[in-house]
Amino acid sequence: MTHGTFELDGREVPFSPGQTILQAALAASVYIPHLCYHPEFKPHGSCKVCTVKVNGRPMSSCTTPAQEGQQVESNTPEINEARRTLVQFLFVEGNHFCPSCEQSGRCTLQATGYALGMTNPQFNPLFPNRPVDASHPDILLDFNRCILCELCVRASGEVDGKSVFALSGRGITKHLIVNAESGKLGDTELSVGDKAVEVCPVGVILRKRKGFDEPIGRRRYDIAAIDEFAAAAPKGGTP
Repeated sequence: MTHGTFELDGREVPFSPGQTILQAALAASVYIPHLCYHPEFKPHGSCKVCTVKVNGRPMSSCTTPAQEGQQVESNTPEINEARRTLVQFLFVEGNHFCPSCEQSGRCTLQATGYALGMTNPQFNPLFPNRPVDASHPDILLDFNRCILCELCVRASGEVDGKSVFALSGRGITKHLIVNAESGKLGDTELSVGDKAVEVCPVGVILRKRKGFDEPIGRRRYDIAAIDEFAAAAPKGGTP
């Protein structure tokens, strides 16, 4: 049931009661770049890539309720430049080597970089020391690619009921950890069918023996760019 409309980049977008600006936009097939949003979880606005201007004020579109008569700006040079900078920061804060990553062509971070016209990192890479955890028989955990979206944390706690993952530290030291005394994934109850394995938007949580199973040209974002894919996804978003 439509509750009203707001204006997004000059286009009237209908919304239903309880929808955020991002949810209403995606439901109307209007793509707003985002990384930490997932349609199955309550938005918490951690990545800020979905920031728009609402009546002239910067706000996270994933947490801002849609209201009648709002004037929303999203696809502008100023806003896209800010988004591009945020994505560039994420690339240099981790160790992202897209050509050798099993998630290449299916990675939300990579696809968002393409959509925003990112051609190089701009900033000096930090090259953090993040060892790979191969202790689990079926799942590889590569901390190098983590963007701190918290989707695996929330999925493991809220859906799987296992709380396998958590974030530790603050600021530049903030990082993903495994909730086990040993700190190893193999000492948890994580299984390949868990929601936490499914929701990772990058290449952190990988199923073993499935690497590079889709040839170039047939991967998700080879077939359709992220703006086309996300706008057409059920309930919106890029799960």
